[in-house]
Amino acid sequence: MNIEDTLIMIPGPVPVVPRILRAMAKPVINHRGYEFAEMFDECRELLADLFQTKNEILLLSGSGTSGMEAAVGNLINPDETIVTVVNGKFGERFRDIGMRYGNTVPVESEWGYPIDLDAVAAALEDGADAVAMVHNETSVGMLNPADEVGKLARKHDALFIMDGITSIGGTPTPLDEWGVDVAIMGSQKCIAAPPGFAAVSVSKRAFQKMEDVKNPPYYLDLKAHRKSADKGQTPYTPSIPLFFAIQEALYIAHEEGLDARRQRHATGAAAVRAAADAMGIAMFPQPDEKSRYSDTVTAMKVPSGILFDQLKKEMLARGILIAGGQAHLKGNIFRIGSMGNFRSKDLLITIQMLESILHAHGAVSDSDFGAGIRAAGSVLMQ
Repeated sequence: MNIEDTLIMIPGPVPVVPRILRAMAKPVINHRGYEFAEMFDECRELLADLFQTKNEILLLSGSGTSGMEAAVGNLINPDETIVTVVNGKFGERFRDIGMRYGNTVPVESEWGYPIDLDAVAAALEDGADAVAMVHNETSVGMLNPADEVGKLARKHDALFIMDGITSIGGTPTPLDEWGVDVAIMGSQKCIAAPPGFAAVSVSKRAFQKMEDVKNPPYYLDLKAHRKSADKGQTPYTPSIPLFFAIQEALYIAHEEGLDARRQRHATGAAAVRAAADAMGIAMFPQPDEKSRYSDTVTAMKVPSGILFDQLKKEMLARGILIAGGQAHLKGNIFRIGSMGNFRSKDLLITIQMLESILHAHGAVSDSDFGAGIRAAGSVLMQ
């Protein structure tokens, strides 16, 4: 299968449209010159709208995880405590990063199940300095209640760090309303640029706390990034082609309209869920009244009659890449992304191929065959 013909339907990285690829082919410019400064400042302004915040935006050459580590490493001293909320793979990543920098109190739920807000409150009552959570846990396909965690953080005077890597730009994220002090976005997710870039929004309160942190990271020192940002620069050499890509990706997002873009993501995920229901495929996550299914990825249980490795192989043979489960969920679930610059036809092709393969293996009955594509189509046509 030609790599250029493969439809990538995973929760990131997502396909990069030719317009963005062409932007990356521009000549390299001086990262200390006025051309870069103009692009840098414009990206910060466009990202502030995407983040839905008035807080300062800083730009990092690094993956989303670099933003997670920057957030924790710049705010936590070794003798301070951070509460980390865990109900999936990336919540565990926050927990592990927290252990590198301070005393970590993990509040853990079974993967795919709602976070325990009472346990979060109890952990904060013990005097934690910060709480970190993943808003959109792609490993299980669930949106966690950032608004509720933000209320608890404010009540207990703790800083609130939010991984919005797979939600910012794809679902509503009113960060200032939620009281988020640091939020992180990754380039290869909802804005559909190549991997390797992270943006973070930082509140005044968080910057004040940074003055008391004794040993922040060197490369990811957010105070250094803020100082350089005032001059339209990064403190160290940035990936210039990637900045061209980010600028173009943000143009595309704003041309579509940010509200329309978020709604398209939500509709896409709803179409996948409708198709799954029509085919008798069970959702994996178990949201409650405060959490809900993700707008950017759908996690489903692998139906009886086929193993995930076979399903993935047969989908790829038809030119479509889907994702499986991580860690202990490997082989038990599969995930389809509705993220980035996808189109309705991308989802319909994916569902049609999925339904055909499952039918061939007896996982979809003759009487139900075709119901999935019809269900998805009815959602996408609304």
